[in-house]
Amino acid sequence: MKEARRPRVGRGFPLSKTSLAIAVLRRARYKTQHMDCKWLSQAVPYISHVDSRMVRISRYATSSFSKLNYMHDSDKLCMERLDHKDWLAPNEMLKIFRNVRNPELIINAFKKAARRIDYRPSEALYSLLIDRLAYSRKFAYVEDLLDKAKCEKCRLSDNFFYRLIKMYGNVANHPDKAIETLLKMPDFNCWPTVKSFNYVLNMLVNTRQFEVIHEVYLTAPRLGITLDTCCFNILIKGLCDCDKLDAAFSLLHEIPKQGCRPNATTYSTIMHYLCKHDKVSEALELCERMQKNGCHPDTITFNILISGLCKQGRVSEGMEFLKTMKLKGCYPNSGTYQALLYGLLSAKKFVEAKDFMGIMISEGVKPSYSSYKLIICGLCRENLLNDAEVVLEQMVHQGFVPQMGTWKMILTCML
Repeated sequence: MKEARRPRVGRGFPLSKTSLAIAVLRRARYKTQHMDCKWLSQAVPYISHVDSRMVRISRYATSSFSKLNYMHDSDKLCMERLDHKDWLAPNEMLKIFRNVRNPELIINAFKKAARRIDYRPSEALYSLLIDRLAYSRKFAYVEDLLDKAKCEKCRLSDNFFYRLIKMYGNVANHPDKAIETLLKMPDFNCWPTVKSFNYVLNMLVNTRQFEVIHEVYLTAPRLGITLDTCCFNILIKGLCDCDKLDAAFSLLHEIPKQGCRPNATTYSTIMHYLCKHDKVSEALELCERMQKNGCHPDTITFNILISGLCKQGRVSEGMEFLKTMKLKGCYPNSGTYQALLYGLLSAKKFVEAKDFMGIMISEGVKPSYSSYKLIICGLCRENLLNDAEVVLEQMVHQGFVPQMGTWKMILTCML
């Protein structure tokens, strides 16, 4: 007798036993739902050849298809709801747009909603639409929505435009659009606050568009914005980033004339630039001037000065600043201790670094893995095996696992 031909499922090449069994099982399940078990008997000869992994993959594939079908059905229901003549309250309209799964349908759904008699434009609706479009990265439609809102004379708040500006700056990476949105706000009968204005300035500084910053700064009176200290801090940061230190100092003198007072951040920004360019003495002088003007340094200010001193090898002065810092009520953080520890390591004072690390742990500050490694390496080079063992025990106690190189250094020191 001739061998029975393997049945085919659909068109194409013959399937493997595993795939065939899965296909027959699917058809059997469909038939059994309609009270017909004819196809179930066909699956029995192949069940022994079914690979459980294939069934699991098939289950996942079926699950993904069912999700797609659910999304399609959900979107279809939402679109049909907009076609229905029943009255839709504003909160019901928002619920419909929240349930639209396919971002391609959002604009079409909005056009349908805008043709309804019960359509009422609102900031909540436009915020939801723009959020959905931004999430799916369809920024081209945002301008059309804004034009629509302008024609409808929809009242939009500064918070709405602030989120829109952040979307252009952070998500879309379109700083030009962010500036354009800021300048167009009065056209919507909405005047920007200093919060939105400062965000645009800070965005320009971070993207190093220094030539545009001055132009935006000059628009403040036209936009009705009263500048604050934060605004001047951003400008000073921008001047320091483009190496215009003299202009930064001039602006520092100008701040009181504008009715504002420089704060710790203002002075710290300039100090950071001075320490970065190895002008620590000038930074210390600025700190004294700062305190004479009634502005008290904070933890960030002390960290900048301590780090600058340690980079110049003036670790003992950095330790004095740590004491002064505590006396003035500023609590040192991990950055403070880490700067001093690296200063001791750079000065090759490994025993002092070991003792200082003990102080750090007692204060609840956990040293880094690289700090332990550098101290052990330095102690081994000076043949201080006992001290190296103490640091190694601390390292393990803090949850770090020494690597092979660390063990080699200790063994070399023992020989």
